[in-house]
Amino acid sequence: MLKDKMELKKKAKIRVRKRIRRKIRGLEEKPRVYVFKSNRYIYAQVINDEKNMVLAAASSLEKEFKEKNKNYKNREACELLGEILAKKLLEKKIQRVVFDRGIYPYHGRIKALAEGMRKGGLVF
Repeated sequence: MLKDKMELKKKAKIRVRKRIRRKIRGLEEKPRVYVFKSNRYIYAQVINDEKNMVLAAASSLEKEFKEKNKNYKNREACELLGEILAKKLLEKKIQRVVFDRGIYPYHGRIKALAEGMRKGGLVF
């Protein structure tokens, strides 16, 4: 019974991810920012779907992030991570992105990450 329930959850997550990805596509001039959050850390990647390349990445495991913040999970940490990612993208002269929240609802840590990216100077 438990195994069946887990399989149903996995399939539901895949269905949600596919539904979102149908609408969102990262182009060269406007790449896609994909967010993954685990129970402990949060990761963000900037992806060009035309060339299947990761242009930049940031996570709460990076040295630059750890120097500025001790906690990895709260909203302030996610906002800081968004600013770090925005700084990396602005160095590569990328100002416009498409935000892909994945399977997560747009509130809490995901929303804080997006606001941090906007605060850092990105437009989406």
